[in-house]
Amino acid sequence: MSFTIVEQGTARLNRSELAVPGSNPTFLEKAASSPADVIFLDLEDAVAPDDKVQARKNIIQALNDLDWGGRTISIRINGLDTHYMYRDVVDIIEQAGQHLDLIMIPKAGTAADIYALDMLVTQIEDNMKLEKRIGFEMIIETALGMANVNEIAGASKRNESLHFGVADYAAST
Repeated sequence: MSFTIVEQGTARLNRSELAVPGSNPTFLEKAASSPADVIFLDLEDAVAPDDKVQARKNIIQALNDLDWGGRTISIRINGLDTHYMYRDVVDIIEQAGQHLDLIMIPKAGTAADIYALDMLVTQIEDNMKLEKRIGFEMIIETALGMANVNEIAGASKRNESLHFGVADYAAST
């Protein structure tokens, strides 16, 4: 039995989730009026490599300009092992962090991955004087992530949910 007390995260209604590629401004506009409880704006798999920088700009503009109607807004960043991830996190939080609820972390492999991202997000939030704490959703998509799932789940007080990515997991085993 563990006596570690973990701070209670924000309770969020999550009956339905809509995935939207950040590369398509029309889809972003339509998503804002969707009845889904959670809107996840994708910078990873749904965006071609040549479109990733523009997709990030589209998402920042959509977060700032559209009325999301109180829905939970999550951003799936690019993988921690890519050169896109840093700018995804820094640019979006610095320019639109007040409108962001969650960061979805693909291919979470170790607790150190989550800890490193937590440190980066904390520093940006502190620097920007954001009052709202951004939560984390981790996607377990590799054999490494599955082997470390317990440690990943406890790696940050920001952690709100774990997802299992069956297709990428199957490809990794």
